[in-house]
Amino acid sequence: MDRQDPDALPPLPAAFAALLDAVIPPEHRAMVEASYAEPKDAVVRHNPLQGVSLAHAAEALAALGAEPLPGVEGVWRVPAAARERLTRHPLVEQGALYIQGAASQAAVWALDPQPGEDILDLAAAPGGKTALIAARLANRGRIAAVEPVRARFFRLKANLQRLGVTCAQLYLKDGTQVGRLVPQRFDRVLLDAPCSSEAQFTRLDPASWAHWSPRKVRASAALQARLLRSAVQALKPGGVLLYSTCSLSPQEDELVLDALLRERDDLTVEPLPWPCPLPAAPGLAAWDGQPLHPDLQRARRVLPSRWTDAFFLARLRKAG
Repeated sequence: MDRQDPDALPPLPAAFAALLDAVIPPEHRAMVEASYAEPKDAVVRHNPLQGVSLAHAAEALAALGAEPLPGVEGVWRVPAAARERLTRHPLVEQGALYIQGAASQAAVWALDPQPGEDILDLAAAPGGKTALIAARLANRGRIAAVEPVRARFFRLKANLQRLGVTCAQLYLKDGTQVGRLVPQRFDRVLLDAPCSSEAQFTRLDPASWAHWSPRKVRASAALQARLLRSAVQALKPGGVLLYSTCSLSPQEDELVLDALLRERDDLTVEPLPWPCPLPAAPGLAAWDGQPLHPDLQRARRVLPSRWTDAFFLARLRKAG
């Protein structure tokens, strides 16, 4: 996609522009604004589960102008102009390479799964994070991957098969019920919660925000709160929970966690493992004039940029 004059593009929704004013640090505002008006570079990772060597993957990507991301092995940034060629690349089609945003991968880096553990992915489709967990486990361990929507469940199943995942058991189930059914079962829980999808916005395609509204943000937050409580219930004492969304709205991020932390005294927000220097800001200290739980400043808000999408991450540990 060619660059377009930003002045000729449709503006972002007024309510969303006001949100940017409130949550984006001034020193990053120009970068964020520009990200909505230009094609983004792609990020792709090596999938070791398919038997293709890292060296072979790197050689193939060099032809597309890919550059390795610092701090993480087997992850590259590919120029936007080469995105279509990357999408059609044979290594992508066979699952040896997987196109996955850096912020999305950061959720698994922060979860830090270890071989032999029991892991719950509570909102697993389409499967990119589940597959990255499996790669981190080297398929040694067990992943319970939960998805309540039938069409998304079968897409999840197909993706995991293509990516060589053998340690996952899939469940077509309402994630809000999992904690009640298997309390204190899992060593680590990933909840990449369904959200209002603000990370998908681009002024190059106004349809990207066609279904967004403040009402959808509120509905998403209500579901996230139920899923989060289920996730905590399913987590073993001493276990780690990684909560993430692709939303900038505090209602879906800090406020959901603030309510949980104030009703429970067995959860601690931990500093996030952060191997790759993504553009990010700390979690908010206050919203709408009200202070938030001080530990939430340990969370990270990945900022929209030429190569990253909006993303929120927080890592919690359960006492025990």
